[in-house]
Amino acid sequence: MRSWAESKLSSELLKVVDRAGYKTPSPIQMAAILLGLQQRDVIGVAETGSSKTAAFENEAEGPYSVVMAPTRELAQQIEEETVKFAHYLGIKVVSIVGGQSIEEQGFKIRQGCEVVIATPGRLIDCLERRYAVLNQCNYVVLDEADRIIDMGFEPQVVGVLDAMPSSNFKPENEDEELDEKRIYRTTYMFSATMPLAVERLARKYLRNPVVVTIGTARKATDLITQHVIMVKESKQMPRLQKLLDDLVDKTAIVFINTKKSADFMSKTLEKASYRVTTLHDGKSQEQREISLEGFRTKRFNVLVATDVAGRGIDIPDVAHVINYDVAHVINYDRTYKACREDKYRYYMLTQSNSPVPPELARHEACKFKPGSIPDRPPRQTIQFLRIDYDV
Repeated sequence: MRSWAESKLSSELLKVVDRAGYKTPSPIQMAAILLGLQQRDVIGVAETGSSKTAAFENEAEGPYSVVMAPTRELAQQIEEETVKFAHYLGIKVVSIVGGQSIEEQGFKIRQGCEVVIATPGRLIDCLERRYAVLNQCNYVVLDEADRIIDMGFEPQVVGVLDAMPSSNFKPENEDEELDEKRIYRTTYMFSATMPLAVERLARKYLRNPVVVTIGTARKATDLITQHVIMVKESKQMPRLQKLLDDLVDKTAIVFINTKKSADFMSKTLEKASYRVTTLHDGKSQEQREISLEGFRTKRFNVLVATDVAGRGIDIPDVAHVINYDVAHVINYDRTYKACREDKYRYYMLTQSNSPVPPELARHEACKFKPGSIPDRPPRQTIQFLRIDYDV
């Protein structure tokens, strides 16, 4: 499949794809959509930002579909994209996320819908309260599966998958012919990496899946330059401001450990005349949406966030992602989805007497003294990590 015309989608759906603005299928879409139309289970391993979302939206035309995402923000973005298709196809979509009234969400489900897009925790709550029943679910999607597991939602995911009927599983024997009159459960699992917990879920709930790998699994996206800057405590905030002064018309995300620290930094930067907003789980859903929309529209050019923003937001023109004294290294290939930009710089700005996070200590560059990292072939420069001591 090199173009949408070769996709075997119906003419009606092709018109919807065009209206939604998907001009050319991405590599993951080329493979996953055709496999889904054959009722094959799919494991898509692709770097974040590789247009996986539309790969499963096109398959959401069964009697009932469930899409699970790790965060509210990502679930709502999936909902926005899905509605573009649903509007023209007469499909009703309901988003089930935290921070909103579960009673209202349950009422929407009971009114009838074909597609539910949810975070695992809120969806399991709806199932336990009998607001939702999944006995007609034939299509299930786990988007950003590794992040879902990282956030501790494996038990909730298992609970949701176990609530679906087992009678519509495909035969375990790959050679056994499928009954053309039946609709089997089709499962899509998309992930930037494949940790053991994700593989465990795949073995239990997917039947003879086709693994589609775009790029290299467990490898950071090719568009990130990484820097570590170690400074005295008194110079840490001035160095941050120096990085922010380089933004011009672009934006920056600053990750910090706690909600309290995020609010304090925001006030400090506001006093220094930066246009700042914050994002953390201490804010209501409405406040989080207002912050993100202001950041997208560049009413704010600096987003100070806890790792709730580590994945699942889609923002153009992000120039810097700055890890400010965070106790662990934010996974930058995941953050890339937030940064819809040709290239961005990832900085870890930490105090010179701080312990080195284990993720950094294991990095290849730590084998060398500062400034002595040998040259590498051009294609490897995206893994380059420069360590500066600013004292």
